[in-house]
Amino acid sequence: MKIRPILFCALFALPMSVFASSFAGTSAGSASGASSNSSGSSSGDDKVVLEAREDAAGFVASNGAIRGAWLEAALIHLREKDVAARDASDMELARKILAL
Repeated sequence: MKIRPILFCALFALPMSVFASSFAGTSAGSASGASSNSSGSSSGDDKVVLEAREDAAGFVASNGAIRGAWLEAALIHLREKDVAARDASDMELARKILAL
């Protein structure tokens, strides 16, 4: 099976403009005593999404045929936390995870 070349191409085929935005958000300032609940993201949230990057790469490279457990967890997590993610396709969310 020749997954590695496909994964390599998928990672570098994304347009650079996608890399400019962050879907998961940041937790900047949360250590200063402010509540992270209002920001929609925290370091724990980011970890779930970041752990899914490898699975997201496989998903995108296989055109949705390969679905890993980390990706599934991140998709659920993103849809629970972000209203816009509820309407996004799995492929759109996987690409956004790769852009992080």
